[in-house]
Amino acid sequence: MGMEAGAQAARARALAVLRVRSRALAVALLPAAFAVVLLAGPSTGHLTGPAWDAVRWVLTPFAVLVLLAAGVIALVVARARPAVTPTVTIGEEQAPDLYRLVRDLADRLDVPAPSAIALTPDCDSWLEDRTHRSHGPPPPEEHADDGLNGLRGGGRGPHRRTPAAPVLVIGSPFLWWMRVGELRAVLAPVVAGTGPSAHPDIAQARRFVRGLDAAVAVAATGGRCPGSRAVCAGLGRVARLLLRNCREHAAEMERGVAAAAAERAQAVDYGLRIVAQEQVGLAYAGWDRLLTRVALPAWRMGRWPSRLDAGVVAALTELSRRDRLAEGFASRLGERPACDLLEEPGAIDEAASLLAARLFHGGPAETGQDWSPVGWQEYPEEVVDRTWRTDAARLHRVLDALGVRRSPDDASPGSDGPTLSRVLDHLTAPQPAPVPEAPVPPRAAADDLDPYEDQETERSSALAAGITAELAREEAAAPAGPPAAPTPETSLLDIGTLPLFPLQPPRSSRELLTDHVTAMVCCAAMDTAGATPGLDWLDGPTLLIDGERATDLTPRVLRLIEDGDPAPLRAWLVESGIRPEKPVRLV
Repeated sequence: MGMEAGAQAARARALAVLRVRSRALAVALLPAAFAVVLLAGPSTGHLTGPAWDAVRWVLTPFAVLVLLAAGVIALVVARARPAVTPTVTIGEEQAPDLYRLVRDLADRLDVPAPSAIALTPDCDSWLEDRTHRSHGPPPPEEHADDGLNGLRGGGRGPHRRTPAAPVLVIGSPFLWWMRVGELRAVLAPVVAGTGPSAHPDIAQARRFVRGLDAAVAVAATGGRCPGSRAVCAGLGRVARLLLRNCREHAAEMERGVAAAAAERAQAVDYGLRIVAQEQVGLAYAGWDRLLTRVALPAWRMGRWPSRLDAGVVAALTELSRRDRLAEGFASRLGERPACDLLEEPGAIDEAASLLAARLFHGGPAETGQDWSPVGWQEYPEEVVDRTWRTDAARLHRVLDALGVRRSPDDASPGSDGPTLSRVLDHLTAPQPAPVPEAPVPPRAAADDLDPYEDQETERSSALAAGITAELAREEAAAPAGPPAAPTPETSLLDIGTLPLFPLQPPRSSRELLTDHVTAMVCCAAMDTAGATPGLDWLDGPTLLIDGERATDLTPRVLRLIEDGDPAPLRAWLVESGIRPEKPVRLV
């Protein structure tokens, strides 16, 4: 009963969307209808006289212009390419077991099977309509939307798909973390959505809304001549007006479709779906942490981890070891993982990892000299160690630019290299300042400020500003490849070189200073105390001293930067056997 109610509500809203289209067509035809009546009037002996002739001369050209404008708008709405989510297309020969699972699920739900399966580097799954003529399969030698092509070499052969059914997009972390039964339970309500999608009214309403959205995007495209900009401005205004009129109906239509699909899927693995939904939330948390703490430092160094989905399993397993609430989740790992449904899970994981770097960081679409993959075994040496030494070198370059002399304690012949003492002394040594004879200002007295506190804050602020400027110069000097041009098979969403979904806002100057000072401390620990770089699946790069994580370093560095107090950090250095006066190796 609930399924029928949801389907009926979706169809009713689809008809409402189509009525918006019909009313727009009626408005466009109305001047032409009046013009036809006026032109036919004299032949019947009506509407004669100079006044009616003037009306005919004015209305007829206006009607022709309206018809032409309506035709152009209708043509753009019909032919504009709707946005397509960048995905890794999975052919049936690459995952026959996965296709078989989805088809069996569609048979149990009594709905059409999806036409194809694709993976997205995110924790979500949905159906995506790619029935527009511009969404047809590219030539076998191109495969512009197939992330595996550049990694595996060669084409995949012809790609068959039924044009009527939507494509099933699955979040790649689900395949590696979830078990086969859990994946089937999670996909059941998604696959059930192919039933309402096949209804003619709903399909037409969706095509109309997607066409309007694509027309707005076309109108917003820059780089046009003044005449084209004027035409596009009118096109965008009309398309946005129609979108506003049908937005509420379209949203309610989708809610009805989702309700009907969820109700239909109740009969499939209902009990298991409750457990699987818990895994969805856990996978999302692990994926987000892996991207921000582990993948992002590598991307900034020009390296992209090639096994992100496998890293999700390691991160969530570590979480289950640390968190008592997640202890029971690790017991599932003995069951068959959903990635076993793929013929070559390693190659697909690599393609999804490269796509994730493109979407979340803006990396290139192909491996190059300054953009190469890195495995988890090489991550500590290739990413962590290199990142720390690069940051430490940048820190000392800024100190040189600021005219900061080397520490007077480094008097031995072998101590002329970059040292941690130089950083500590610069951030803690007070600068001489004349004692003011005038009374302390009321605000300063009320705040009880230390006379040296502002000077130390100025030092850290100046150093932070210098690091920020140095980073900006390095980014500006980095060579940028020519932007890829859109083709009939691709769009800016598919080939965009900028991150479409940035993970984090730009780091502040204080955060950059903290990272650079911490990097210098880690370099001193590795070169003077035998520490090693490490990878923590939940926290990212970490310093290992005698095999144990140094978890109390960051608060001590913050105390130095924010308060100018080196005592906690110096005590930690002595306790760890780190000698700040010894020079370190930089990149």
